[in-house]
Order: sequence, then structure tokens, then C-alpha cells
Amino acid sequence: MAAPQKPAKKSRSNKVYKAYKVEGGVLKRLRKTCPKCGAGVFLAEHKNRTTCGNCHYTEFIKREKQ
Repeated sequence: MAAPQKPAKKSRSNKVYKAYKVEGGVLKRLRKTCPKCGAGVFLAEHKNRTTCGNCHYTEFIKREKQ
């Protein structure tokens, strides 16, 4: 008697393609890069800040007073 098959794991898609854009044969980075880690690490964009997931560098976005 054969063993029952395990259900296939769902794979997560790599969202790196959202961080770049090709314009006229030139690669353009859409997000800011981390000043400490270098050009290979992007800063995550949050509501009031941008942060690096590698070294935890944080830049806060200044809000205008109304």
C-alpha cells in the first residue's frame, strides 16, 4: 500500500522585481538604499519612517504641522 502524498507547499513569490524599473535599457532603483549597508540593501517604507532590515538604520519622515 502506498503512503499518502503530502500536499504541495505554497511558495512565496520574490518581490524584488518591484524594487527596480528598466527605462531605456538603464536599470533604475525605485527605493532608497541603506547608507550603512551599501547599494545592495533597500530601506523598507513605513507610514512615518524608512528602515533597514539588515542593520536597523531608521530615518523618520517629518510631518508638516497644520
